[in-house]
Amino acid sequence: MSIRLRNGVWHVDFCAASGKRVRHSAGTTDKKQAQEYHDRLKAQLWRQSKFGDQPDRSYDEAAIRFLAAHVNQSDYESKARYIEYWRQFLGHLTIGQITADEILDNLPTHKTHKHKGPTPLKPATKNRYLATIRTMLKMCVTWGWITKAPHLPILDEPTRRVRWITHDAAANLITAVPQTWLQDACILGFATGMREDELYGLEWPQVNFKNRTAWVEGEQAKSGRARSVPLNADALAVLWRRKGLHDRFILTRNNKRIKGGDDRMFHKACETAAIDNFRFHDIRHTWASWHAQAGTPLLVLKELGGWETLEMVMKYAHLAPSHLSAHAEAVTFWSHDGETAKKNGTQDMSLRAVAS
Repeated sequence: MSIRLRNGVWHVDFCAASGKRVRHSAGTTDKKQAQEYHDRLKAQLWRQSKFGDQPDRSYDEAAIRFLAAHVNQSDYESKARYIEYWRQFLGHLTIGQITADEILDNLPTHKTHKHKGPTPLKPATKNRYLATIRTMLKMCVTWGWITKAPHLPILDEPTRRVRWITHDAAANLITAVPQTWLQDACILGFATGMREDELYGLEWPQVNFKNRTAWVEGEQAKSGRARSVPLNADALAVLWRRKGLHDRFILTRNNKRIKGGDDRMFHKACETAAIDNFRFHDIRHTWASWHAQAGTPLLVLKELGGWETLEMVMKYAHLAPSHLSAHAEAVTFWSHDGETAKKNGTQDMSLRAVAS
């Protein structure tokens, strides 16, 4: 028989067209369902052998291969968290069975906190869930597992917020931080504009004291592109002070690598320094804003900060209006200096007097 009952569960047992013996559980106690599973599996294997049809790939197969491709990226843990979330809703499906409706119907809407009720998720957070599953399905197309990935929308997000503080406020914040490691992380952030993951992942071999530069590896950078980071006097002072504290990582806590910083300590320091609505990532915004105010060209700022496109830097352009002032003189035609303007003004008043 092609199906056999063992311990109350039906099993399939047959030779595929390729000659390979197939023998495993059908996962059911119902004989009719087992027979249907047997017939479909046998037909599927026959088509694979005769016509080269691709076997149906499971969600788990795609998830494992997707995560393996991103294992060295700085946001790997976030990707793994999103993949695990989708697994509870899509894990029973093959890749070809996953539709846009399946995804959108199970898109999270709220976040549950331990000490307070659920709060609505922002569109930006929902987009990160969508971006992960979208990327995985597009990679499945590249691998030849499916012919087309379902179309998933990008939700509208509010205008990107740019929050920055003055030099004096930054100094007050650093003074208010109780732990040296977090103080040094803040100083390096204000001095270099490096992202939080880049700061805490920075290792001593990535620092060149002689050339006053650090090097962010491609797998550490959000953009995936390596870049050089110039070190000013503030950054160098921190590095020299921490030299010898750990044999690998520059920023450590209790002699261990730091992952994720300490938002609670940071926010408490902001309260002490009377700084409202300020996150650790806003240190990077502040660094970029200071550069724009100091006249650093936006193209240079783009390279310094490791942004992928110039559009990502344009949000700081309004902070540097002075770079447009010199170009205003390019269309001057009436007056070329203060005396000429004064003379023309006097003549204009005389003509008005005659006309009246």
